[in-house]
Amino acid sequence: MGLTVANKGGDYAPPPAGTHLARCFRVIDLGTQKTTWQGVEKASKKIQIVWELHGESAERTPLVTNEGSPLVVSSRYTPSLGNKAALRKLLVSWRGREFTDDELLGFDLKNILGAWCMVTITHNSKGDKTYTNVTSVTGVPTMIKKAGLPEGVSPAVYFDIDDPDMDVFHSFSQYLQDTISSSPEWRMRNGDDDGFTTQPIDETGDDIPF
Repeated sequence: MGLTVANKGGDYAPPPAGTHLARCFRVIDLGTQKTTWQGVEKASKKIQIVWELHGESAERTPLVTNEGSPLVVSSRYTPSLGNKAALRKLLVSWRGREFTDDELLGFDLKNILGAWCMVTITHNSKGDKTYTNVTSVTGVPTMIKKAGLPEGVSPAVYFDIDDPDMDVFHSFSQYLQDTISSSPEWRMRNGDDDGFTTQPIDETGDDIPF
């Protein structure tokens, strides 16, 4: 599909809740994925945006893994710039301005790779599991910019399911590879004529929360 949008496992400690300085380092085309909302299953195209976190938690603990790498957080979106699309709201909040009419005709998501922002994270517990949610993304305050941004750590990765870089694909976790491989686009690419399901495909995702 190309990652230009328009108006038409592993066990680890979750990143701490709060607002953190972050850098976008991955934009991944997941293909069409099934989602369930209020008991209704739909199929919709999804992308995953991934950020690395910088700084410290409220307890002054560095936001790094035991190996010293930045903690990361990700969220999935339907690739749409429709009026009610969650991705559009995120990008407007991040940029601090609305899209122009020309930009709505096609916004290349490569533009956000390497971009810095403030990511607000909340936790949602269900049973013995804790889910990490990205609830807002905003621009970096001028005061922080003046103090100087840190160096980015993770290499920028852009993955397009229609023109896949297999080296990049194999660098993903097994869970992420399986997610992409389950999409009808990937299955059709590999000669599976039954790749596309009979589920309705929602192109906008405007009625699905993220």
